[in-house]
Amino acid sequence: MRRKLKNKTVPTKMYKKMEKQIFNEISESIKIIEKTTSLIPEISIAVKMIVNAIKTGNKIIIFGNGGSAADAQHIAAELIGRFQKERKSYPALALTTDSSVITSLGNDYSFDVIFSRQCESLVVKNDVVVGISTSGNSINVIKGLETAKENGATTISLVGNKGGKMKDVSDVTIIIDSESTAKIQEAQRIIYHIICKFVEEKISET
Repeated sequence: MRRKLKNKTVPTKMYKKMEKQIFNEISESIKIIEKTTSLIPEISIAVKMIVNAIKTGNKIIIFGNGGSAADAQHIAAELIGRFQKERKSYPALALTTDSSVITSLGNDYSFDVIFSRQCESLVVKNDVVVGISTSGNSINVIKGLETAKENGATTISLVGNKGGKMKDVSDVTIIIDSESTAKIQEAQRIIYHIICKFVEEKISET
């Protein structure tokens, strides 16, 4: 038996089980996202930190590996460009975009220092530095946060898996209650969109 779906004919038996699995995946994502309501205090503090930094002429620096690198660039783009409001550009920088810097540091030193070495020269007192990791244990992200703190920055971590080691080197840690990399990333994207929304709103109020 076959059925039509948007002008495509698909075998019903083949896809019936998969459709149930898709439903379960969506349901699981919803459950994890619903649990992030417990993180409202941490999200609110992160918004205040970023707003204060921008108001005082400081910048936001973000980094992570793999999918988290893409998220770092996404956040920087929302701040430099716009999220929902027409407004002045906010100073933000993702440390994951310069392939020459990253590969030279990885080659000449170690992949472990690709963020800390950049933080050493780019981060100044009262900047806000955001580290992203689903495990919370990415060595290069931890080292970057440590160097940022040494330079006088305040630090935010977006993590999963109970926070890992990053929770010990961050001023604010936003921990997604999941061990699934994909589910953690899904929830993190909702959270940083919320942060960008309220950063815009709070700065626009003044």
